[in-house]
Amino acid sequence: MKRISSVLIIMLVALSLFANGNFQTEKAVANYTSDASPKYVFMFIGDGMSSPQTNSAQVFNGVNESGLVELDKLTFTQFPVVGLQYTQDSTSFCPDSASTATSLSSGYKTHSGVIGMGVDRKTPGVTIAEMLHDKGWKIGIVSTVTINHATPAAYYAHIASRNDYYQIGLQMADSGFEYFGGGSVNKADDGDKSIYQVLEEKGYLVTNDRDEILSLNANSGKVYAYSPDLQDDGAMYYAIDAPAESLKLKDFVKKGIDVLYNETGFFMMVESGKIDWAGHANDAVANISDTLAFDEAIEVAVEFAKAHPTETLIVVTGDHETGGMTIGYAATGYNTAFDILKNQKCSYVMFDSLVAEAQSDGSFTFDDLMAMVTENFGLVAPGTEGADANLVMNEYEYAKLQKAYEDELSGNTDGYEESLLYGGYSPISVTLTHIINNKAGIGWTSYAHTGLPVPVYALGEGAELFGGAYDNTEVAHKLMSLTGVR
Repeated sequence: MKRISSVLIIMLVALSLFANGNFQTEKAVANYTSDASPKYVFMFIGDGMSSPQTNSAQVFNGVNESGLVELDKLTFTQFPVVGLQYTQDSTSFCPDSASTATSLSSGYKTHSGVIGMGVDRKTPGVTIAEMLHDKGWKIGIVSTVTINHATPAAYYAHIASRNDYYQIGLQMADSGFEYFGGGSVNKADDGDKSIYQVLEEKGYLVTNDRDEILSLNANSGKVYAYSPDLQDDGAMYYAIDAPAESLKLKDFVKKGIDVLYNETGFFMMVESGKIDWAGHANDAVANISDTLAFDEAIEVAVEFAKAHPTETLIVVTGDHETGGMTIGYAATGYNTAFDILKNQKCSYVMFDSLVAEAQSDGSFTFDDLMAMVTENFGLVAPGTEGADANLVMNEYEYAKLQKAYEDELSGNTDGYEESLLYGGYSPISVTLTHIINNKAGIGWTSYAHTGLPVPVYALGEGAELFGGAYDNTEVAHKLMSLTGVR
């Protein structure tokens, strides 16, 4: 009996210490969140961006010489607080952007494909942006892809299917948010009225005029500003393809600040959506280029924070990882050679358009393709004399490209092997990106999303709350607590 009592006492003491530790932690968080009160909040989401994408960008701009291997760190990777969020939704450990952005914006789980509704696909939630708007803050939503795409929509829309673009566009117009910027509206004309017309009727200045966008300010009223230079499906150009004078993501963030700034507060969600699209296509160079452009946009927010250091919070994260990107490939062992990637001059989308144009007259030969490959990727055929050895394809790679050429021209893309090889993308372009990626030391496992956890980087007022590992719903809960709307 005495022995049992002793064990009980030890257990109770241990439990007491554990409980006290938890209470102390909760008390510290409570005290901290009650003291921190940011009134200018930036929420940056790199769609499809996890550690592999971030570090690939740092390696790409870094130094890779024997005895001197260094990263060129991004602005946000040097933020003082780093956390980790788990991304699973209510249906899968490999979630989509609709469900994960809903968790980030609203703090609950839902099905893949569902925006702003619970697991019953009927009950709407309330987003952090809507809560703050009701509080009197001004709200901005920016994206490099269409503004009624899943991630930006998760901050203002409540709908059972992410594919109902026209209804999402109507909800965007009804939100009353003060600023939308970046990409165009997908399927804007699928209803009785164009979404652009609906926005104007709701009091929005709708513009894609470069000079007018650059002149936006606090007196501009409610604004929807979309880029005059659009690429695939109404999105902004990939950074690697963008015309020299094209507006960049950082420009839309800067104009967002100019439109939204006020003494009460503002919240701006900024998405780099084509990091995800490049991940789906396994195009590392397009992926890296957009990650670097994303970092430039974050620099704009950091400069604002320097002028408002006790009032600004910047949170940077992803919604999920895309492509199963890895730094390391079986054929290169421990070696990486990211300098090889700098020979790629355009994204897969741009190269697809070049190939389509070359095929238009019906006389597109494999030699024609190889000339385009060398010009846009630097890759050359086996045995090419005087070429950089790193860019000479081996017989295996060359045969893969020949098969891709034949499959593209014949339309042979539906077989099991072909689905694994091409993932529904152009056989030629995806084969080329795989070849140059692999030579550089980058591998991919998927054309879809993965279940990798995603880092969270935070700077400014309340940043400490974002350290540690937690569910993605906690990102929303932390923001709600800090801004006093939870």
